[in-house]
Order: sequence, then structure tokens, then C-alpha cells
Amino acid sequence: MIPYQTKAKRLSGTSYGEVKKQAEIIFKQIKSRTKRRPYIKSSYFNKQKIFFDYFWKHLNQKGAKERFKRLKYFAAALEVIKNSKNQPISKQNLNKESEILHRFAGLTKNKELFYMQIKENKRSGKKYFISCFPPG
Repeated sequence: MIPYQTKAKRLSGTSYGEVKKQAEIIFKQIKSRTKRRPYIKSSYFNKQKIFFDYFWKHLNQKGAKERFKRLKYFAAALEVIKNSKNQPISKQNLNKESEILHRFAGLTKNKELFYMQIKENKRSGKKYFISCFPPG
């Protein structure tokens, strides 16, 4: 898997509240483009829509430190979705046969490696941004 080099840095801040504010501003811009469900179009999936239905729910299931770590990569992960044409690692979801998980690698502007995951429903073909996280 070849990581995509982004122009975005990690979101700055020393607390979860500071980072969340920045992420909400970015998400608000995406949300304002549509009256319905927020989405972003992906280069790798031929400009198909990637929805955010599960991202915030998944993030809130994590502990405070983990949420803080993951949310720092939000802006860079969105850039990977928009622009990356690099091949992800795709595998069947072990818990649900009707889903495929696509894991993309990215590098922030400061050369920090992170991963982001997209879930694809086989039946409907819809794709959902689930998470972004640092390795380890």
C-alpha cells in the first residue's frame, strides 16, 4: 500500500475541545454543500459519494485520548478521500459478509503516517467514512 502525500497538517491543539472545534468547522463546510446527508466525492471510487453516517458515532465510542489522537488526522483524511488514487487494502468485514472495508494510507505534510477506513455496503454500493487513525 502506497501512502498518499497530503498538503494538510494534523489539526493543532493540546486538548480534545480545541481539535474538535477545528474539525467541526471543516465538517460544517462539507455539510453546508447539501441539504441532505453530508458527503465527499472520492477520486479512487470514480467520484462516488462517501458519506459520514458512521464517523461521528464510531469516534464517540472511543475513549477521550483515542478520540483526540484520531480527530487530529481528520483534515488529512478528507484530502486522502478527495484526491488519492492509490490502491487501498480491501478485505471482507469478518463481522458482516455484506461489507467490504477499504483501508487507505496517508502522510501528513510533516510526513506523519496515518490510516483511514471506508466501509462499502456490497448490496447498495454505498460507501461510508468510518475512521482515521495513527499506526500502532
